[in-house]
Amino acid sequence: MTLLSVNLNKIAVLRNSRGGNEPDIATAAHTCIEAGCGGITVHPRPDMRHVTPADVRVIAGLLRGRVEYNIEGNPFAGRRGAYPGLLELAREVRPNQVTLVPDGDGQITSDHGFDLTKDIETLKPIVAAFREIGCRVSVFVDAGGEGFAEAAAIGVQRIELYTGPYAEAFAEGDARKQLAAFSDTAQRAQQAGLAVNAGHDLSQANLGTFKSAIPGLAEVSIGHALIGEALYQGLTNTVKAYLEILS
Repeated sequence: MTLLSVNLNKIAVLRNSRGGNEPDIATAAHTCIEAGCGGITVHPRPDMRHVTPADVRVIAGLLRGRVEYNIEGNPFAGRRGAYPGLLELAREVRPNQVTLVPDGDGQITSDHGFDLTKDIETLKPIVAAFREIGCRVSVFVDAGGEGFAEAAAIGVQRIELYTGPYAEAFAEGDARKQLAAFSDTAQRAQQAGLAVNAGHDLSQANLGTFKSAIPGLAEVSIGHALIGEALYQGLTNTVKAYLEILS
C-alpha cells in the first residue's frame, strides 16, 4: 500500500496567523497518526512563515519511531535567524527521509523540481551529507525529467514527482496526457533503482486516478487539500478517507 504522509504546514499557517499555539501542530500530528497515516511531513522555510524549527523538534519528539518523518526543504538555503538550515535540522532530529526541493523565498509554494541532468554535481555533496547521518534522500522532480541513473549513483534513493501539472489538468477535465508523462517518468526512475513518491495538489478527487497510473507508488505527501477538506469532514475522517483511496 502506498504510504500516506500528512503535511502539516497549513496547521502552522493557521496558528501563525493569530499567534500563540492554536491550532497545536503536535495535536494535529497525533490525530493523523491515530487515524492511521504512515508518515508526517513538514517543510520548514528560512522565513518561517509556517512550520518553524521548534515545530520540527516537537514533532520529532512526538513521533519517536511511530511513523516515518519526512522533512522537505531547499538544502542550499543557509542559516537565517532561528532557521539553522535543512542539513543542520536533519542532523539534530534525524528524520527518516529528507526531500530536497529547489524552492525560494519568493515562492508561495513549491512549483518545480530539480533538473537532475544539470544539478547533479551540485547535489552530490549534499546528498552524501544527508546519507551520512542516516536519512533516506528523495529529490523533487518534474514529470519528463532525466538523469535518474546519475541520481542513483550519487546516493539518491527516491524521487518525488511534482504533481501540480497533473492536478491542474485533472481539474480541467482531461489528465490523460499528464498521466502518461508521469507514468513514463516513474517507470524510468524505477528502472534506475529509485523508488517513487509524489506530492502537490493531490486531493481526494484526483488521488485514485493518479495512483492507478503509477504502479509501485511508494508514498504520497498531501497537505493543502487534506487540511482544507478536514475543515468540513474532520481530520480523522479525512485521513481515513485518503487511506481508503490508497488501499
